[in-house]
Amino acid sequence: MSPTARSALLVSMVLAWPGTGYAQGVRRLPEHDRVRLAEAFRLAEAVRPAVWPGWERTPMPVLLVTDSTEFLIGHPEPSPEFSSLGRDPLLEREVHSRPRRFPLTLLATFPAVAGRSTIVVGSAARTGKSSGEWVLTLLHEHFHQWQSSLPGYYARAAGLGLARGDTTGQWMLDYPFPYDSAPVQRAVSDLAASLADALRAPADAGTDTSRALAADRDRLRRLLSPDDHRYLEFQLWQEGVPRFVEMAAAEAAVRSGRPAAAFRDLPDYVPYVELAARMRLAMEAELEEMSLARERRTGFYTLGAGLALLLQRVRPDWKDHYARRPFELAELPGPAR
Repeated sequence: MSPTARSALLVSMVLAWPGTGYAQGVRRLPEHDRVRLAEAFRLAEAVRPAVWPGWERTPMPVLLVTDSTEFLIGHPEPSPEFSSLGRDPLLEREVHSRPRRFPLTLLATFPAVAGRSTIVVGSAARTGKSSGEWVLTLLHEHFHQWQSSLPGYYARAAGLGLARGDTTGQWMLDYPFPYDSAPVQRAVSDLAASLADALRAPADAGTDTSRALAADRDRLRRLLSPDDHRYLEFQLWQEGVPRFVEMAAAEAAVRSGRPAAAFRDLPDYVPYVELAARMRLAMEAELEEMSLARERRTGFYTLGAGLALLLQRVRPDWKDHYARRPFELAELPGPAR
C-alpha cells in the first residue's frame, strides 16, 4: 500500500472508530494517544529492518498509563486483572484495560505484564515530550525489548555481580557509581571531548583520534573499581545504543513515507527531518559540555550513542559483535580485524 493510501485509510479509521465494535465508554483510549500509538507502530514496521538486523522480529506490547486507566496494547497474554476492549481497527491490535497502577510519568521497559517485556509509558504530555519525540522514545524502549530477548540476557546481567542483593532490577538505576568524584568527572569529560573530536573528524582521518579516544577510555578505566567499570560498560551498552537507535530511527523515518494525516494534524507535530537534526545537534552539544555531576547516569546515554555512531563508521561488523558480547561497547572502537 502506498504511503498516501495508507494515510487515507488511517484517517478513515479514526473517523469511523465510534461506529465500530471497539469498546466504548469510560475506558477508552484517549484519541491523541491512539493516533500517536498508531504512528509508533507504523514507524517501527517501516524502519526496523534498516536500523538493526533482526529487530523486526521483536514483539512490541505497550502499556499506556493514563490518569485512571492503563491500556495494554498488543500483548499476547494479558494477566487476569485486564478486561478486553476488543481489537482497535486503527492500531490493528487487541486492547485491554485495568485501573491505573503505575506512575503517570513512567517511561520504562520491563516484564510488567505476565512476565513479558512491555513498554510502560505515560502520555506525551505527562512525560514532557512532543508527539514526535514520544514516538521515537517508544522505539528506544522497543529496542530494549530486543535487547532483553537476546539469549541469556538476564543471566548475563545478573552475572555482572552488581545487584548486591537487589532482585527487582532497581540496581540498574541506583548503582552507586562515583558520579561525584572529581577525577572521574574529569576523565568522563575528556572521554566525551575525544569522542566529539572523533565524530567530527573525516572518515579517513587516520589513527590519531582513535588513539586519543583509547587513551582517555583507559584513563577512566584506571580510576574505576572493577564493579564501577562493569556498570559503566553495562550502561553504555544498555542505554547508549538505544539512544543511537532512536536517532537512527528518526533519520530512517525521513525515508519511510509521510505519517498519517491525523498524526500530522496534532498541534505539536514536527517533521522527522527536523527531529533527526535536533537530536544529532543535541548529542554533539552534550558531548562537548559533558558534566557527570549534572547528568549522572543519563550522561552514559550520550557517551554510548556517540560510541555507536563512531562504530557505524569504523566497524562494519559492530552490530553482530554487540549481540554476541553484551555489556562491552567501549571495547569496540577501532578497525575490525
